[in-house]
Amino acid sequence: MLQGVADLNLFDCHGRVGVPKQLIVTKDPLSIPNEVDKAGLKLPLVAKPLLVDGSAKSHELFLAYDQCSLSELEPPLVLQEFVNHGGVLFKVYIVGEAIKVVRRFSLPNISKRELEKLAGVFRFPRVSCAAASADDADLDPSIAELPERPLLENLARQLRQRLGLRLFNVDMIREHGTKDVFYVIDINYFPGYGKMPDYEHIFTDFLLSLVQSKHKKRPAT
Repeated sequence: MLQGVADLNLFDCHGRVGVPKQLIVTKDPLSIPNEVDKAGLKLPLVAKPLLVDGSAKSHELFLAYDQCSLSELEPPLVLQEFVNHGGVLFKVYIVGEAIKVVRRFSLPNISKRELEKLAGVFRFPRVSCAAASADDADLDPSIAELPERPLLENLARQLRQRLGLRLFNVDMIREHGTKDVFYVIDINYFPGYGKMPDYEHIFTDFLLSLVQSKHKKRPAT
């Protein structure tokens, strides 16, 4: 689904949206360092399970800091270049035409000095879960500022068309030090809407709109 975002090449006066460079690995952990080298991915890399089944394990993230540690990872997985983003991500919930955005704490920035010193693979369970809400935190305004509404509406509209989905959410980050450079790092279809503020009203309105749309399409008798 992220490939759909990459193909959009979304860029307008409200910002630019892309996808971090990524690689899918399905077999042989020992081949990962070579595959990463061939794909031209830069360390550190975020490793995510390729298959998501709702279990705690399927929500785990790993951060690999050096080439040698890559062979410790367990395929099948997705490797994605890590982008510094101020430790905050934006969860964008799409319910039909409605869009709701919440802030969540995420992985912290990694400095060049840290990258030179750190090695190995670090595990991060349940990053950006509902308990990690950053909406009420005292954040730097340049980090906390939400993506502009027209940009989100454009992204949601184009993803609805490309993916054929009306119920999904998008995890977005803003590249640290920029105002309008964003990356989509994950897309989930039919996510847990209980974590979305005002979900009852938004979801009810969505269901009513479907019924009304179906009723209008009925031929007159």
